[in-house]
Amino acid sequence: MKYIKLIFFLLLSTSAVAQNCNCSENFRFMVERIKKNYVGYSDKVTPINQNAFQKTTDSLEKIASHSNPYKCLSLSREWLALFKDKHVNIGIDFDAISPDSIRHFFSREERTTWTHDKFKEYLEKKKNNLDHIEGIWSFGVYQVGIVRDRTKKNQEFIAFILKADGSRWVPQQIKFRVLKNNSKYSTVFFRGGDHSINNPRLSYKKDTLDFGIFGKWIKGVNKPKETIANNTDLSPKFKVLDSQTVLFTMPSFESMSYIKQVDSIVKENESILKNTKHLIIDLRDNGGGSIYVYKSLTPYIYTKPILTVGGMVLATPDNIKDGYSIKYPEASDSIQNVLNQNLIELKKHEGELYNLYPVDTIKYESVLKNPERVSFIVNKNTASAAELFLLEAKQSSKSKIFGSNSSGMVDYGEVVVAKLPCVFYMLVYPAGKSLYSIKNPLDNIGIKPDVEISTKVENWVDYVRKYKEK
Repeated sequence: MKYIKLIFFLLLSTSAVAQNCNCSENFRFMVERIKKNYVGYSDKVTPINQNAFQKTTDSLEKIASHSNPYKCLSLSREWLALFKDKHVNIGIDFDAISPDSIRHFFSREERTTWTHDKFKEYLEKKKNNLDHIEGIWSFGVYQVGIVRDRTKKNQEFIAFILKADGSRWVPQQIKFRVLKNNSKYSTVFFRGGDHSINNPRLSYKKDTLDFGIFGKWIKGVNKPKETIANNTDLSPKFKVLDSQTVLFTMPSFESMSYIKQVDSIVKENESILKNTKHLIIDLRDNGGGSIYVYKSLTPYIYTKPILTVGGMVLATPDNIKDGYSIKYPEASDSIQNVLNQNLIELKKHEGELYNLYPVDTIKYESVLKNPERVSFIVNKNTASAAELFLLEAKQSSKSKIFGSNSSGMVDYGEVVVAKLPCVFYMLVYPAGKSLYSIKNPLDNIGIKPDVEISTKVENWVDYVRKYKEK
């Protein structure tokens, strides 16, 4: 008990906050919030599994009664994982906790015995006998050392912190693990900023480890500007690949500012789009966001009336306050008007599972001659609003999907962020349910590509550009 008390008080900057960070209280708050407000709750917890679900909940709540805040985070994630919904999670609001508290919070994370000096000595001593991946790698302010894990029988490598921000990450903590099979490298796990476990696709090229949304790590120690520039910009990009092909890269729909950016790119390149046969839209690692980001591309995909997915919202007071009363000053006036109208409608139907987004039909007077082909590139990290884009695009005879199955995060959406009694915990869950999911559930399955691309193919864009119908 003395260790629990020690960490408990180290974590919290004020006694007022400390009084609200009892794990049992926070766990019960989370359970009740989800039961009342998560739109998928009644779908996931049924008469068939109710007893087993409650038994697990009671068991975890009992553990929570004697757990510290650090243990409480993993305990809460264990309970939330029962729903098998990637939109449901709990994280940390780093703005609500001091750097010292953050360090203490993660002080129990997995570490290595490697020190900076020992690692430099190892690199010098073994410089003629190192694996390609071993060495120092940089990403922004972060530097990691990658070295073979000699405790493993397989060829597994650990990436441990050499230099970081000094609060979320400190030296010797293990940031990620990579497995080598023959000459290919793949992710074992990658810990995010909040130390959560993730499994992003890894693309390895000489001197670059590309983890998609988790960044491109560059070999060496003196390239902070390059690593920042290559990894923080998730804005849309347009590029002419050849006389017949253009590429629209869309890494994220998360920011409302991307709506204007996409609209601007489409308008500026209207002549090129209308005179180019092949449009490639790269949605790899796009975790979703706002459906309004991709709307100006719809005319270039369209061949016949498109049915929108449609969706219902669980209009509880909590969801209305924390999910639909938020203002987005960067959004256009027209979109703000839509959001305001949605808020008015939900308030009228408080307490209901309300059909806020009835299925609509998108119609245009004509079909554009070009592009003749629209190819979408997706992977397992293509999720949520990006998958809604795919469901609309699949209705066009111009469209074809390449890559792998998407993430499977389309059944539920409209994420709400809620504060727990302990102010540095953030609970996220969806308030909206797609109408498409009622007959065609896709969660944890994803959208299957028309053409699967092998992981052995290094350049997926070039593969799609050169693809010929068989």
